[in-house]
Amino acid sequence: MKIGILGTGIVGSTIGTKLIQLGHDVKMGSRTATNEKASAWAKSNGIHASHGAFTDAASFGEIVFNCTHGVASLNVLHLAGADNLKNKILIDIANALDFSKGMPPTLAFCNTDSLGEQLQRAFPGTKVVKTLNTMNCNLMVHPELVANGDHDIFISGNDAGAKAKVIEILRDWFGWKSIIDLGDITTARATEMLLPIWITLMGKYQSPNFNFKIVR
Repeated sequence: MKIGILGTGIVGSTIGTKLIQLGHDVKMGSRTATNEKASAWAKSNGIHASHGAFTDAASFGEIVFNCTHGVASLNVLHLAGADNLKNKILIDIANALDFSKGMPPTLAFCNTDSLGEQLQRAFPGTKVVKTLNTMNCNLMVHPELVANGDHDIFISGNDAGAKAKVIEILRDWFGWKSIIDLGDITTARATEMLLPIWITLMGKYQSPNFNFKIVR
């Protein structure tokens, strides 16, 4: 499958590398087609990896991952182009963390809104699915790194078919065993608001290698 990755940071590169290892063709997008980080990533990942501008990655991908900084995601998607994202699944991994007042960061949107909802409102022709935003990027694609994979991942979105496809990706491509469908895209508020406790726990344990497990 052809996959577009928006974002050249560690999340985008981790997701992209895993997808290439699974045999997919991946194009990483950035603000410029000559981005050095994207170029280096593509060179290190062989013939199935390529890079370009956001528009290139969005038009290339049958499915697109949003791995950008959350406070910039809306602008990035506008640069990528609504037509390039129309009728496609956008897997939104981003969190809108505001670092303007230092550490720890605060949430740019919370309580009555979320980044996932903002993206869906701005791009009604795109099927936004929120997931993978409650953990470290290595754990996203290797859930077995913690408790042999016995922990939970959440998913939110309005389109049932899109969520079913993303659940398939999480299970069959990345190895997730327990996927909790929270409901429509408004439930992204809840998972995005997990970030303060996640950041606090990372500071306590001095490690990002942990995750949440719901016990009933």
